[in-house]
Amino acid sequence: MFVQELAPLAGSLGLSALVAVLPLATVLVLLGGIRMKAHHAALLGLLVALVVAIAVYQTPVVQAISSGLQGAAFGLFPIMWIVVNALWIYRITVRTGHFDVLRRSFGRVSDDPRIQGLLIAFCFGALMEALAGFGAPVAISSVMLVALGFTPVRAAVLALVANTAPVAFGAMGTPVVTLAQVTGIPLDTVSSIVGRQTPLLALFVPLLLVIIIDGRRGLRETWVPALVCGIAFGVVQFAASNFVSAQLADIAAALAGAGALVLLPATRKPARQEVRASVLTGVATETLDRPEDRGEIVRAYLPYLLIIVIFSLGQVPPVKRLLDAATWKFHWAGLDVAASNGKPVSGNTFSLPFLNTGGTLVLIAGILTVVALRVPARDSVREWGATVHELRFAILTVTSVLALAYVMNLSGQTTTIGYLIAGAGAALAFLSPVLGWFGVAVSGSDTSANALFGALQVTAAHQAGLSPELLASANSSGGVLGKMISPQNLSIACAAVQLPGEEGSLLRKVLPWSVGLLLVMCLIVAGQSTILSWMLP
Repeated sequence: MFVQELAPLAGSLGLSALVAVLPLATVLVLLGGIRMKAHHAALLGLLVALVVAIAVYQTPVVQAISSGLQGAAFGLFPIMWIVVNALWIYRITVRTGHFDVLRRSFGRVSDDPRIQGLLIAFCFGALMEALAGFGAPVAISSVMLVALGFTPVRAAVLALVANTAPVAFGAMGTPVVTLAQVTGIPLDTVSSIVGRQTPLLALFVPLLLVIIIDGRRGLRETWVPALVCGIAFGVVQFAASNFVSAQLADIAAALAGAGALVLLPATRKPARQEVRASVLTGVATETLDRPEDRGEIVRAYLPYLLIIVIFSLGQVPPVKRLLDAATWKFHWAGLDVAASNGKPVSGNTFSLPFLNTGGTLVLIAGILTVVALRVPARDSVREWGATVHELRFAILTVTSVLALAYVMNLSGQTTTIGYLIAGAGAALAFLSPVLGWFGVAVSGSDTSANALFGALQVTAAHQAGLSPELLASANSSGGVLGKMISPQNLSIACAAVQLPGEEGSLLRKVLPWSVGLLLVMCLIVAGQSTILSWMLP
């Protein structure tokens, strides 16, 4: 058995953390500074993680390599499994012409690209996050924005920045459910506190989106619809997470935000031509006045309606138990790792949920879509293969990043960094979201960051005399802001809008937004630990 050591370098937690952060720093510097292709940067980062694990943390070579292989396997299934199938549905709708119908339908709500950006990136993206998560919102909403005429870079940035407020309750509440499991805090408590943090982000994010789309003019002219959308989303997310269900929080919030936009009279005000000309420099949208057959409109929305229905059915207890039964849990060969307290870590085992996973449910929706749209089986299979080919470098990037994350996690590198931040004492309330942010930046998943640092936040809170419920929740709320800079999400965005090798460029554009919003969340949590304690349940 390999037992993790918290401070392997001269017994110093600080020096050990400085070395432990090298793998992630390598990836981010190569992406953002040197502008290396993402899959090359990820592979080099993985190499650094292995060297640190073996040379500094004394991880046996076989266990270090095995942990990397497990991370790569997780990158393939479930993460890329859902992305591949989500993009496959998109390709099917493009092939049949129904995506153009969907595009025109969104365009008719408003011809103002700033409103379209809010509707698709923020509201529709939140709905996809609620149902699927794991990169699907970024992939689907970014290609829809490109189809409406947004440039690929702007579409990708919008999709990444928008994918924040809904993340903690994404994939049917999986991140907060995981947080409750690893901390022992009741789900209702975790959901309530997170539901009093992330809705505040929803007030800022739509305003940031209109700035990204059209600068100061966008904020000056469309701040009312942006604020109304954010308020509707935030209020409903708060109400659902506190009084209804964590699993339904994002679905209800996304629909409320979209409904507020559609019903607001200012939304339907025609956009000036100079606005459209300066914002939309891609695909033309002059066909919006084309008459549409009602049946074609229904078929255009059908894939996403099927996704909503199938994912909702998957949460019905008898159906969920049936789906969960088709899960294979086994001990991962070559791993026998214990935490510094001597207890075996959960990473020794691996779970393959064949049916109850987002990718499989999206695949089922895709198959039903193929049948409903009468796409020949041969063509649908060819499109699936073409999707895999299109995503080949994204697949390599994501598997490499997850391999890096697992090597860091199982060797003890991530825990060292976590304990260093957790030792901040009275400042821990301010820094606790940073820990979640870091975890998501490494793994690309708020669920993974909660599994990794949730219990640590509780332990540190007890030592510092702070609320363990608040700090555990802050881990998830801060984590949502690390998603836009995660190399795997950057790679998914680039693959979706066909910008191979531009992950570094995207990182430089979204990093300031990520850090700025993280600061806001740190101030919120610090306030809730002191003068804003009345906000907590």
